[in-house]
Amino acid sequence: MVVRPITFGFGSLRSHGVRLGHQTGFMNTECSQAVTFGNLEGLIKMQPCDSCPCVWGILLSLCLLTSTVAAGADHECTHASDKSLVKTTHVYKTVGDVKIEADVYRPEGAEKRPLVVWIHGGALIVGSRTHVPNQILELCTRERFILASLDYRLAPEVKLPEIVGDIQDAFRWLHADGPMLLGADPQRVVVAGGSAGGFLTMLSGAIVKPRPTALVAYWGYGDIDGEWTRAKSTHHGTPIPHAEALAAVGKRILTNTNDPAEGKARGGYYRYLRQTGAWSLGVTGIDAAKEPGRLDVFCPVKQITSDYPPLLMIHGTEDTDVPYACSADMARELTRHGVKHELLSIPGAEHGLRDGDPRNVAEANLRALEFIREQLTKN
Repeated sequence: MVVRPITFGFGSLRSHGVRLGHQTGFMNTECSQAVTFGNLEGLIKMQPCDSCPCVWGILLSLCLLTSTVAAGADHECTHASDKSLVKTTHVYKTVGDVKIEADVYRPEGAEKRPLVVWIHGGALIVGSRTHVPNQILELCTRERFILASLDYRLAPEVKLPEIVGDIQDAFRWLHADGPMLLGADPQRVVVAGGSAGGFLTMLSGAIVKPRPTALVAYWGYGDIDGEWTRAKSTHHGTPIPHAEALAAVGKRILTNTNDPAEGKARGGYYRYLRQTGAWSLGVTGIDAAKEPGRLDVFCPVKQITSDYPPLLMIHGTEDTDVPYACSADMARELTRHGVKHELLSIPGAEHGLRDGDPRNVAEANLRALEFIREQLTKN
């Protein structure tokens, strides 16, 4: 097992073989506000909408792109439209009249290829399969990996057991139809995700059979019943009125929030839940304080066994949305069970690694890409 210390060497960035770029802007599809990147010294300027829950998606893309700035490379980033990846959209599950979809990006050719599964974040309340970090796409393009990005039904209209059921069914579909329909090798699968997607990624290591080859969790959490999930947060902005929060949800079952206005409104609902200490109850439907132990089956940190997949985690030490202790607790349990893992800790970084030293962020993100490649190409 490996727990990587906080010792990042800038000189090693160029040795990773990752094609990098100088993108100057990124649009957050949930809040429709621009984010700009700084100069080659790694300075970053951000103006994200404070209504975005976790702002994980924009921050993950920003962090991966900042890796390119810090490395000083001179190639352009690859986008979802890159001609070397063919994108198709598939319905992997239907519940009533709700179709739950996955976007699949695959290289041309008939041979079976390793599979990367991306699970988006957004507090289980917002997000979309379209929120795939550019560098994950770039890795899959360069290495000729297949990438599947999953939607799932969102809370609070459905609760965590149904969300987890969607993730399980997505993997059943990938294993059953992946080889013939997609050309995917079900024996070589890495799952990755950010924030709530990191939580679902780590949970997949316990509930998906056969188990994934490896996992990568960006600022994720290994429990959904801890005190932090029920504490009244002082870090989530101006108080949201009860009526305003409830007006944003409950109209229909959603599988994504591609509508920016809808995403912003539901982001306010998430902030309200955190401000009132009701987030865990709101997304699970279970009061962990009154029913201790009932959520254990949904807590990755409580489901680790010796055959749990290798896991790489990245987390900022000053994260006020998902405490750094969530990843540290996972590392402790993985050590106890003898499971190979790496915890890349970014000193002083907030959720999504914002405020972290750009060179530390770059090194960690490049290591994550290298880890995926290692796990999918090993003999």
